[in-house]
Amino acid sequence: MFGFIAKIFVWWKDATPGTFLTLSMRGAQKVGEDEYGNRYFQEKGVTGPDGQKRRWVVYKGYADASRVPSDWHGWLHHTFETPPSEEPLKRQAWEKDHHPNLTGTVHAYRPEGSLARSNNRQTARSDYESWSPDA
Repeated sequence: MFGFIAKIFVWWKDATPGTFLTLSMRGAQKVGEDEYGNRYFQEKGVTGPDGQKRRWVVYKGYADASRVPSDWHGWLHHTFETPPSEEPLKRQAWEKDHHPNLTGTVHAYRPEGSLARSNNRQTARSDYESWSPDA
């Protein structure tokens, strides 16, 4: 029951009822799913402004565009006609695995001395003197 209520009000964790309504009304069919659990859909008919089929991604968890791998990103933007679920892109030896951008999240990189780190402040240099109003 809570899952249904969360789907109505919590838009940042999954698709809203409006998204599912749009997908069903346009006759979108599921094309595939990536390794992160994001689901990809494509419209049956050609109704886009440029004469192409519209494509959607429904994120698993937090909706963030940096969580879409490059092969699916190319398919979403009509760079590749066949989806990676049918014809995966050939990986090069020099390519690294996809990682989403974690800036602004609790998992963001915070180096030593960062103000966002708790209680780990770098010591001030010896030539630094703090200002005091009494002096």
